[in-house]
Amino acid sequence: MKLLFARNLSPRLVQLLADVYPGSAHVIDMGLSDADDRAIWTFAR
Repeated sequence: MKLLFARNLSPRLVQLLADVYPGSAHVIDMGLSDADDRAIWTFAR
């Protein structure tokens, strides 16, 4: 399972949980820091 962390969560979570959830990302890393919820949901899908 991959996780996509929301902008209100620390980007450090990606590194801290990499061994449990490899391939996860933060919205900032995906260029979605200013995106609305609909854009984030579409990307996550």
